[in-house]
Amino acid sequence: MAESFAGLRAREFGYLDEGGHVYLDHTGTGLPPRSLVTASAERIAGGCYGNPHSESPASRASGELLAEARRAVLRHFNADPGEYAVIFTPNATGALRLVGEAYPFTPRGRLVMSLDNHNSVNGLREYARAKGATTAYVPVHGPDLRIDEERLTDTLTARGHGHRRPQGLLAYPAQSNFTGVQHPLEWIEQAHAHGYDVLLDAAAFVPTNTLDLSRFHPDFTAVSWYKVLGHPTGVGSLIARREALARLRRPWFSGGTIHAASAQAEWHVLADDEAAFEDGTVNFLSVPDVAAGLDWINGIGMDRVHTHVTRLTGLLLTGLRALRHSDGSPMVRVYGPDSIAARGGTVALNLLGADGGIVDERIVTRDSARRGVSLRTGCFCNPGAGEAAFSLSLRRLRAAARRELASMDAYLEVLGLPSAGAVRVSLGLASQPKDVETFLSFVAETYRDQVPRTAGLTARVGC
Repeated sequence: MAESFAGLRAREFGYLDEGGHVYLDHTGTGLPPRSLVTASAERIAGGCYGNPHSESPASRASGELLAEARRAVLRHFNADPGEYAVIFTPNATGALRLVGEAYPFTPRGRLVMSLDNHNSVNGLREYARAKGATTAYVPVHGPDLRIDEERLTDTLTARGHGHRRPQGLLAYPAQSNFTGVQHPLEWIEQAHAHGYDVLLDAAAFVPTNTLDLSRFHPDFTAVSWYKVLGHPTGVGSLIARREALARLRRPWFSGGTIHAASAQAEWHVLADDEAAFEDGTVNFLSVPDVAAGLDWINGIGMDRVHTHVTRLTGLLLTGLRALRHSDGSPMVRVYGPDSIAARGGTVALNLLGADGGIVDERIVTRDSARRGVSLRTGCFCNPGAGEAAFSLSLRRLRAAARRELASMDAYLEVLGLPSAGAVRVSLGLASQPKDVETFLSFVAETYRDQVPRTAGLTARVGC
Protein backbone atom coordinates (compact mmCIF):
# COMPACT_ATOMS: atom_id res chain seq x y z
CA MET A 1 0.00 0.00 0.00
CA ALA A 2 1.36 3.43 -0.97
CA GLU A 3 2.49 5.66 1.86
CA SER A 4 0.19 8.59 2.60
CA PHE A 5 1.46 12.10 1.99
CA ALA A 6 0.97 12.79 5.70
CA GLY A 7 3.27 9.86 6.47
CA LEU A 8 5.75 11.09 3.86
CA ARG A 9 5.71 14.52 5.46
CA ALA A 10 6.51 13.07 8.88
CA ARG A 11 9.25 10.76 7.62
CA GLU A 12 11.03 12.90 5.02
CA PHE A 13 10.16 16.48 5.93
CA GLY A 14 9.71 16.28 9.69
CA TYR A 15 12.02 19.26 10.10
CA LEU A 16 9.13 21.48 8.98
CA ASP A 17 6.87 20.69 11.92
CA GLU A 18 9.77 20.25 14.33
CA GLY A 19 10.91 23.80 13.53
CA GLY A 20 7.44 25.34 13.27
CA HIS A 21 7.83 26.13 9.58
CA VAL A 22 4.96 26.74 7.17
CA TYR A 23 6.66 26.40 3.80
CA LEU A 24 4.74 27.87 0.86
CA ASP A 25 7.47 28.55 -1.70
CA HIS A 26 7.75 25.27 -3.62
CA THR A 27 7.98 27.13 -6.94
CA GLY A 28 11.09 28.79 -5.53
CA THR A 29 12.60 25.47 -4.52
CA GLY A 30 11.51 22.02 -3.54
CA LEU A 31 12.42 20.71 -0.10
CA PRO A 32 15.13 18.07 0.40
CA PRO A 33 13.91 14.71 1.70
CA ARG A 34 15.99 13.49 4.60
CA SER A 35 16.62 10.09 3.02
CA LEU A 36 18.13 11.62 -0.13
CA VAL A 37 20.49 13.84 1.84
CA THR A 38 21.57 10.93 4.05
CA ALA A 39 22.11 8.60 1.10
CA SER A 40 24.11 11.27 -0.73
CA ALA A 41 26.46 11.72 2.21
CA GLU A 42 26.90 7.96 2.59
CA ARG A 43 27.70 7.56 -1.11
CA ILE A 44 30.29 10.33 -1.14
CA ALA A 45 31.88 9.26 2.14
CA GLY A 46 31.89 5.60 1.16
CA GLY A 47 33.56 5.79 -2.25
CA CYS A 48 36.37 7.39 -4.20
CA TYR A 49 35.27 9.58 -7.10
CA GLY A 50 37.56 11.56 -9.36
CA ASN A 51 37.35 14.05 -12.20
CA PRO A 52 35.53 12.14 -14.96
CA HIS A 53 37.86 13.51 -17.66
CA SER A 54 40.25 10.60 -17.19
CA GLU A 55 40.44 6.79 -17.20
CA SER A 56 41.59 6.20 -13.64
CA PRO A 57 39.48 3.95 -11.39
CA ALA A 58 38.19 6.98 -9.48
CA SER A 59 37.36 8.78 -12.73
CA ARG A 60 35.60 5.76 -14.18
CA ALA A 61 33.51 5.45 -11.01
CA SER A 62 32.32 9.04 -11.53
CA GLY A 63 31.74 8.46 -15.22
CA GLU A 64 29.56 5.44 -14.59
CA LEU A 65 27.38 7.38 -12.15
CA LEU A 66 27.08 10.29 -14.59
CA ALA A 67 26.02 7.93 -17.37
CA GLU A 68 23.38 6.38 -15.11
CA ALA A 69 22.08 9.85 -14.21
CA ARG A 70 21.63 10.66 -17.91
CA ARG A 71 19.74 7.43 -18.40
CA ALA A 72 17.58 8.18 -15.35
CA VAL A 73 16.61 11.61 -16.73
CA LEU A 74 15.66 10.11 -20.09
CA ARG A 75 13.60 7.38 -18.39
CA HIS A 76 11.83 9.95 -16.23
CA PHE A 77 10.72 11.93 -19.28
CA ASN A 78 10.08 8.80 -21.38
CA ALA A 79 12.59 10.13 -23.89
CA ASP A 80 14.21 7.99 -26.58
CA PRO A 81 18.02 8.12 -26.07
CA GLY A 82 18.38 7.98 -29.84
CA GLU A 83 16.39 11.21 -30.13
CA TYR A 84 17.39 13.11 -26.98
CA ALA A 85 20.62 14.00 -25.20
CA VAL A 86 20.94 15.15 -21.58
CA ILE A 87 23.31 17.99 -20.77
CA PHE A 88 23.93 18.77 -17.11
CA THR A 89 24.00 22.47 -16.24
CA PRO A 90 24.09 24.52 -13.01
CA ASN A 91 20.33 25.19 -13.28
CA ALA A 92 17.55 25.88 -15.78
CA THR A 93 19.03 29.34 -16.44
CA GLY A 94 22.30 27.72 -17.47
CA ALA A 95 20.40 25.42 -19.82
CA LEU A 96 18.59 28.37 -21.41
CA ARG A 97 21.85 30.28 -21.84
CA LEU A 98 23.41 27.36 -23.73
CA VAL A 99 20.61 27.55 -26.30
CA GLY A 100 20.60 31.34 -26.51
CA GLU A 101 24.31 31.75 -27.15
CA ALA A 102 24.53 28.97 -29.72
CA TYR A 103 21.21 29.10 -31.57
CA PRO A 104 21.62 30.00 -35.28
CA PHE A 105 19.61 33.23 -35.24
CA THR A 106 19.77 35.17 -38.52
CA PRO A 107 18.43 38.53 -39.76
CA ARG A 108 15.69 36.57 -41.54
CA GLY A 109 14.82 34.67 -38.38
CA ARG A 110 12.61 35.37 -35.43
CA LEU A 111 12.50 34.70 -31.71
CA VAL A 112 8.91 34.37 -30.51
CA MET A 113 8.28 34.51 -26.78
CA SER A 114 5.19 34.58 -24.62
CA LEU A 115 4.71 37.65 -22.45
CA ASP A 116 4.48 35.16 -19.59
CA ASN A 117 8.12 34.12 -19.28
CA HIS A 118 10.83 34.00 -16.64
CA ASN A 119 13.61 36.55 -17.14
CA SER A 120 16.01 33.75 -17.96
CA VAL A 121 13.89 33.20 -21.09
CA ASN A 122 13.42 36.92 -21.73
CA GLY A 123 17.21 37.24 -21.80
CA LEU A 124 17.32 35.17 -25.01
CA ARG A 125 16.19 38.23 -26.91
CA GLU A 126 19.64 39.81 -26.41
CA TYR A 127 21.29 36.90 -28.25
CA ALA A 128 18.67 37.10 -31.00
CA ARG A 129 19.04 40.86 -31.43
CA ALA A 130 22.83 40.62 -31.52
CA LYS A 131 22.50 38.37 -34.59
CA GLY A 132 19.91 40.60 -36.25
CA ALA A 133 16.86 38.44 -35.61
CA THR A 134 13.42 39.89 -34.95
CA THR A 135 11.90 39.41 -31.52
CA ALA A 136 8.16 39.19 -30.92
CA TYR A 137 6.10 38.79 -27.77
CA VAL A 138 2.72 37.05 -27.73
CA PRO A 139 0.43 38.73 -25.16
CA VAL A 140 -1.70 37.16 -22.47
CA HIS A 141 -5.37 38.03 -22.16
CA GLY A 142 -8.43 37.60 -19.99
CA PRO A 143 -8.65 37.27 -16.22
CA ASP A 144 -6.82 33.91 -16.33
CA LEU A 145 -3.79 35.59 -17.97
CA ARG A 146 -3.40 32.80 -20.50
CA ILE A 147 -1.39 33.27 -23.68
CA ASP A 148 -3.53 34.55 -26.53
CA GLU A 149 -3.61 31.47 -28.76
CA GLU A 150 -4.97 33.31 -31.79
CA ARG A 151 -2.16 35.85 -31.59
CA LEU A 152 0.35 33.04 -31.21
CA THR A 153 -0.89 31.41 -34.42
CA ASP A 154 -0.78 34.75 -36.24
CA THR A 155 2.81 35.33 -35.08
CA LEU A 156 4.00 31.87 -36.09
CA THR A 157 2.41 32.13 -39.54
CA ALA A 158 3.57 35.68 -40.30
CA ARG A 159 5.94 36.00 -43.23
CA GLY A 160 9.39 37.45 -42.80
CA HIS A 161 11.57 39.63 -45.04
CA GLY A 162 10.86 39.06 -48.73
CA HIS A 163 7.68 37.21 -47.82
CA ARG A 164 9.74 34.18 -46.82
CA ARG A 165 8.68 31.99 -43.95
CA PRO A 166 11.22 32.73 -41.20
CA GLN A 167 13.17 30.09 -39.37
CA GLY A 168 12.92 30.79 -35.71
CA LEU A 169 12.61 29.75 -32.13
CA LEU A 170 9.49 29.70 -29.97
CA ALA A 171 10.22 29.93 -26.23
CA TYR A 172 7.50 29.56 -23.62
CA PRO A 173 6.89 28.01 -20.19
CA ALA A 174 4.95 24.80 -19.70
CA GLN A 175 3.75 26.42 -16.47
CA SER A 176 3.93 30.04 -15.42
CA ASN A 177 6.08 30.69 -12.39
CA PHE A 178 3.87 33.75 -11.70
CA THR A 179 0.25 32.59 -12.06
CA GLY A 180 0.55 28.81 -12.26
CA VAL A 181 -1.15 28.80 -15.68
CA GLN A 182 -0.25 25.70 -17.69
CA HIS A 183 0.21 26.51 -21.36
CA PRO A 184 -0.65 23.85 -23.97
CA LEU A 185 2.14 21.46 -24.92
CA GLU A 186 0.30 20.97 -28.22
CA TRP A 187 1.84 24.26 -29.34
CA ILE A 188 5.12 22.40 -29.85
CA GLU A 189 3.80 20.51 -32.86
CA GLN A 190 2.09 23.64 -34.18
CA ALA A 191 5.35 25.58 -34.03
CA HIS A 192 7.23 22.77 -35.78
CA ALA A 193 4.67 22.82 -38.57
CA HIS A 194 5.49 26.49 -39.18
CA GLY A 195 9.26 26.03 -39.24
CA TYR A 196 10.07 26.89 -35.64
CA ASP A 197 12.19 25.08 -33.10
CA VAL A 198 10.75 25.06 -29.59
CA LEU A 199 12.45 25.85 -26.30
CA LEU A 200 10.27 24.71 -23.40
CA ASP A 201 10.91 26.14 -19.95
CA ALA A 202 9.73 23.24 -17.80
CA ALA A 203 11.25 24.40 -14.50
CA ALA A 204 7.92 25.19 -12.81
CA PHE A 205 6.02 22.35 -14.51
CA VAL A 206 7.96 19.16 -13.86
CA PRO A 207 7.99 19.23 -10.02
CA THR A 208 4.32 18.18 -9.96
CA ASN A 209 3.49 17.08 -13.51
CA THR A 210 4.49 14.36 -15.95
CA LEU A 211 6.30 15.51 -19.09
CA ASP A 212 6.22 12.76 -21.72
CA LEU A 213 8.83 13.42 -24.41
CA SER A 214 7.61 10.46 -26.43
CA ARG A 215 4.36 12.35 -26.96
CA PHE A 216 5.58 15.95 -27.06
CA HIS A 217 8.87 16.73 -28.78
CA PRO A 218 10.30 20.13 -27.82
CA ASP A 219 13.73 20.69 -29.32
CA PHE A 220 15.10 22.02 -26.05
CA THR A 221 13.74 21.53 -22.51
CA ALA A 222 15.18 23.28 -19.46
CA VAL A 223 14.76 22.04 -15.88
CA SER A 224 16.28 22.69 -12.45
CA TRP A 225 16.49 19.58 -10.31
CA TYR A 226 16.37 21.37 -6.96
CA LYS A 227 12.87 22.52 -7.86
CA VAL A 228 11.83 18.90 -8.40
CA LEU A 229 13.77 17.10 -5.69
CA GLY A 230 14.99 19.72 -3.24
CA HIS A 231 18.42 18.07 -3.41
CA PRO A 232 20.92 18.58 -4.90
CA THR A 233 21.13 22.30 -5.64
CA GLY A 234 23.38 23.51 -8.41
CA VAL A 235 22.26 20.93 -10.98
CA GLY A 236 19.91 21.41 -13.92
CA SER A 237 19.53 19.83 -17.32
CA LEU A 238 19.05 20.77 -20.93
CA ILE A 239 17.25 17.87 -22.60
CA ALA A 240 17.85 18.46 -26.30
CA ARG A 241 16.85 16.66 -29.47
CA ARG A 242 20.10 15.49 -31.01
CA GLU A 243 19.05 16.86 -34.41
CA ALA A 244 18.52 20.33 -32.93
CA LEU A 245 21.67 20.11 -30.81
CA ALA A 246 23.74 19.52 -33.94
CA ARG A 247 22.56 22.86 -35.35
CA LEU A 248 23.87 24.87 -32.41
CA ARG A 249 27.17 26.70 -32.84
CA ARG A 250 28.91 27.58 -29.60
CA PRO A 251 30.76 30.92 -29.56
CA TRP A 252 33.57 29.51 -27.41
CA PHE A 253 35.09 26.32 -26.06
CA SER A 254 36.41 25.32 -22.66
CA GLY A 255 37.94 22.53 -20.72
CA GLY A 256 35.88 19.38 -21.06
CA THR A 257 34.13 20.42 -24.31
CA ILE A 258 36.80 19.51 -26.87
CA HIS A 259 38.53 16.49 -28.36
CA ALA A 260 41.65 18.52 -29.09
CA ALA A 261 42.89 22.12 -29.28
CA SER A 262 46.03 24.01 -30.25
CA ALA A 263 47.10 27.26 -28.64
CA GLN A 264 49.75 28.15 -31.23
CA ALA A 265 47.81 27.12 -34.31
CA GLU A 266 44.54 28.45 -32.83
CA TRP A 267 42.24 25.57 -33.70
CA HIS A 268 39.98 23.27 -31.73
CA VAL A 269 37.71 20.28 -32.30
CA LEU A 270 34.56 20.17 -30.21
CA ALA A 271 33.55 16.98 -28.49
CA ASP A 272 30.42 15.13 -29.55
CA ASP A 273 26.84 15.64 -28.31
CA GLU A 274 26.52 16.34 -24.56
CA ALA A 275 30.24 16.74 -23.88
CA ALA A 276 30.47 19.76 -26.19
CA PHE A 277 28.13 21.69 -23.90
CA GLU A 278 29.25 20.71 -20.40
CA ASP A 279 31.83 23.39 -19.65
CA GLY A 280 34.64 22.53 -17.30
CA THR A 281 34.14 19.66 -14.89
CA VAL A 282 30.55 18.57 -14.41
CA ASN A 283 29.31 18.48 -10.82
CA PHE A 284 30.17 14.79 -10.54
CA LEU A 285 29.56 14.50 -6.79
CA SER A 286 26.02 15.92 -7.01
CA VAL A 287 24.70 14.76 -10.38
CA PRO A 288 24.31 11.13 -9.16
CA ASP A 289 21.82 12.46 -6.59
CA VAL A 290 19.51 13.28 -9.51
CA ALA A 291 19.26 9.59 -10.38
CA ALA A 292 18.62 8.70 -6.72
CA GLY A 293 16.05 11.48 -6.44
CA LEU A 294 14.19 10.37 -9.55
CA ASP A 295 14.02 6.81 -8.21
CA TRP A 296 12.62 8.28 -4.99
CA ILE A 297 9.95 10.46 -6.58
CA ASN A 298 8.96 7.82 -9.12
CA GLY A 299 8.47 5.47 -6.19
CA ILE A 300 5.86 7.90 -4.91
CA GLY A 301 4.38 8.39 -8.38
CA MET A 302 4.19 11.64 -10.33
CA ASP A 303 0.49 11.12 -10.94
CA ARG A 304 -0.06 10.90 -7.17
CA VAL A 305 2.03 14.04 -6.61
CA HIS A 306 -0.01 15.89 -9.24
CA THR A 307 -3.32 14.82 -7.70
CA HIS A 308 -2.13 15.75 -4.20
CA VAL A 309 -0.99 19.24 -5.21
CA THR A 310 -4.10 19.85 -7.32
CA ARG A 311 -6.33 18.99 -4.37
CA LEU A 312 -4.43 21.35 -2.07
CA THR A 313 -4.56 24.10 -4.71
CA GLY A 314 -8.33 23.73 -4.83
CA LEU A 315 -8.48 24.08 -1.03
CA LEU A 316 -6.35 27.21 -1.20
CA LEU A 317 -8.39 28.86 -3.97
CA THR A 318 -11.67 28.06 -2.20
CA GLY A 319 -10.33 29.47 1.05
CA LEU A 320 -9.07 32.64 -0.62
CA ARG A 321 -12.47 33.31 -2.18
CA ALA A 322 -14.09 32.97 1.24
CA LEU A 323 -11.86 35.56 2.91
CA ARG A 324 -13.96 38.68 3.46
CA HIS A 325 -13.88 41.82 5.53
CA SER A 326 -16.79 42.41 7.90
CA ASP A 327 -18.60 44.46 5.26
CA GLY A 328 -18.43 41.54 2.82
CA SER A 329 -15.71 43.01 0.60
CA PRO A 330 -12.97 40.61 -0.59
CA MET A 331 -9.67 40.38 1.24
CA VAL A 332 -7.81 38.82 -1.71
CA ARG A 333 -7.31 39.45 -5.41
CA VAL A 334 -6.01 36.40 -7.31
CA TYR A 335 -4.07 36.82 -10.56
CA GLY A 336 -4.64 34.02 -13.03
CA PRO A 337 -7.07 31.11 -12.89
CA ASP A 338 -9.38 30.92 -9.85
CA SER A 339 -10.09 27.22 -10.50
CA ILE A 340 -7.87 24.14 -10.73
CA ALA A 341 -8.40 23.70 -14.49
CA ALA A 342 -5.13 23.78 -16.48
CA ARG A 343 -3.13 25.30 -13.66
CA GLY A 344 -0.46 24.24 -11.20
CA GLY A 345 0.04 24.79 -7.50
CA THR A 346 1.39 28.34 -7.87
CA VAL A 347 -1.05 31.06 -6.84
CA ALA A 348 -0.28 34.77 -7.21
CA LEU A 349 -2.38 37.26 -5.27
CA ASN A 350 -2.54 40.55 -3.47
CA LEU A 351 -4.19 41.11 -0.12
CA LEU A 352 -6.74 43.92 0.05
CA GLY A 353 -7.27 46.23 3.00
CA ALA A 354 -10.64 47.22 4.38
CA ASP A 355 -10.48 50.30 2.13
CA GLY A 356 -10.11 48.11 -0.97
CA GLY A 357 -6.49 49.12 -1.50
CA ILE A 358 -3.65 46.65 -2.02
CA VAL A 359 -1.66 45.75 1.07
CA ASP A 360 1.98 46.54 0.32
CA GLU A 361 3.82 43.26 -0.22
CA ARG A 362 6.57 44.45 2.16
CA ILE A 363 4.00 44.35 4.95
CA VAL A 364 3.06 40.80 4.01
CA THR A 365 6.73 39.79 3.92
CA ARG A 366 7.28 41.20 7.40
CA ASP A 367 4.10 39.81 8.96
CA SER A 368 4.36 36.34 7.42
CA ALA A 369 7.97 36.00 8.54
CA ARG A 370 6.89 36.72 12.12
CA ARG A 371 4.43 33.84 11.86
CA GLY A 372 7.03 31.41 10.50
CA VAL A 373 5.41 31.39 7.05
CA SER A 374 7.78 31.20 4.06
CA LEU A 375 6.27 32.60 0.87
CA ARG A 376 7.46 34.81 -1.97
CA THR A 377 6.69 38.43 -2.82
CA GLY A 378 7.66 40.59 -5.79
CA CYS A 379 7.36 39.99 -9.54
CA PHE A 380 9.11 36.59 -9.40
CA CYS A 381 11.50 37.44 -12.27
CA ASN A 382 8.50 37.42 -14.62
CA PRO A 383 7.90 41.06 -15.54
CA GLY A 384 5.57 40.30 -18.46
CA ALA A 385 3.03 38.43 -16.35
CA GLY A 386 3.30 41.14 -13.71
CA GLU A 387 2.69 43.89 -16.26
CA ALA A 388 -0.38 42.04 -17.49
CA ALA A 389 -1.64 41.36 -13.96
CA PHE A 390 -1.40 45.04 -13.07
CA SER A 391 -2.72 46.21 -16.47
CA LEU A 392 0.37 48.27 -17.26
CA SER A 393 0.25 49.73 -20.75
CA LEU A 394 3.27 49.87 -23.06
CA ARG A 395 2.94 53.66 -23.14
CA ARG A 396 3.20 53.92 -19.37
CA LEU A 397 6.12 51.49 -19.18
CA ARG A 398 8.05 53.39 -21.83
CA ALA A 399 7.36 56.65 -20.06
CA ALA A 400 8.77 55.22 -16.81
CA ALA A 401 11.88 53.94 -18.63
CA ARG A 402 12.64 57.47 -19.84
CA ARG A 403 12.65 58.86 -16.30
CA GLU A 404 15.74 58.93 -14.09
CA LEU A 405 14.20 58.33 -10.71
CA ALA A 406 15.96 57.81 -7.41
CA SER A 407 14.03 54.87 -5.99
CA MET A 408 11.66 52.01 -6.74
CA ASP A 409 8.93 53.94 -4.93
CA ALA A 410 9.39 56.79 -7.39
CA TYR A 411 8.96 54.41 -10.32
CA LEU A 412 5.84 52.97 -8.71
CA GLU A 413 4.42 56.46 -8.43
CA VAL A 414 5.04 57.09 -12.14
CA LEU A 415 3.44 53.75 -13.01
CA GLY A 416 0.51 54.43 -10.72
CA LEU A 417 1.07 51.28 -8.67
CA PRO A 418 0.49 50.93 -4.93
CA SER A 419 2.78 47.89 -4.73
CA ALA A 420 5.88 46.54 -6.46
CA GLY A 421 4.48 43.07 -6.93
CA ALA A 422 2.30 40.27 -5.70
CA VAL A 423 2.33 37.57 -3.06
CA ARG A 424 3.03 34.06 -4.32
CA VAL A 425 1.90 30.96 -2.46
CA SER A 426 3.08 27.70 -4.02
CA LEU A 427 2.45 24.12 -2.96
CA GLY A 428 4.40 20.90 -3.44
CA LEU A 429 4.56 17.25 -2.50
CA ALA A 430 5.61 18.09 1.09
CA SER A 431 2.58 20.36 1.58
CA GLN A 432 -0.32 19.39 3.79
CA PRO A 433 -3.84 20.83 4.31
CA LYS A 434 -2.69 22.34 7.61
CA ASP A 435 -0.23 24.55 5.68
CA VAL A 436 -3.09 25.98 3.64
CA GLU A 437 -5.23 26.40 6.76
CA THR A 438 -2.43 28.19 8.61
CA PHE A 439 -1.93 30.64 5.76
CA LEU A 440 -5.65 31.40 5.48
CA SER A 441 -5.88 31.90 9.25
CA PHE A 442 -2.84 34.18 9.17
CA VAL A 443 -4.44 36.39 6.51
CA ALA A 444 -7.81 36.55 8.30
CA GLU A 445 -6.34 37.26 11.74
CA THR A 446 -3.79 39.81 10.51
CA TYR A 447 -5.61 41.85 7.86
CA ARG A 448 -9.38 41.57 8.34
CA ASP A 449 -10.86 45.09 8.65
CA GLN A 450 -7.35 46.59 8.66
CA VAL A 451 -5.97 49.45 6.57
CA PRO A 452 -2.21 48.81 6.73
CA ARG A 453 0.31 51.62 6.45
CA THR A 454 3.80 51.53 4.97
CA ALA A 455 5.56 53.68 7.53
CA GLY A 456 8.86 52.27 8.72
CA LEU A 457 9.26 49.75 5.92
CA THR A 458 12.63 49.32 4.26
CA ALA A 459 13.22 50.23 0.63
CA ARG A 460 12.23 47.78 -2.06
CA VAL A 461 14.75 45.83 -4.02
CA GLY A 462 14.34 44.82 -7.65
CA CYS A 463 13.25 41.32 -8.61
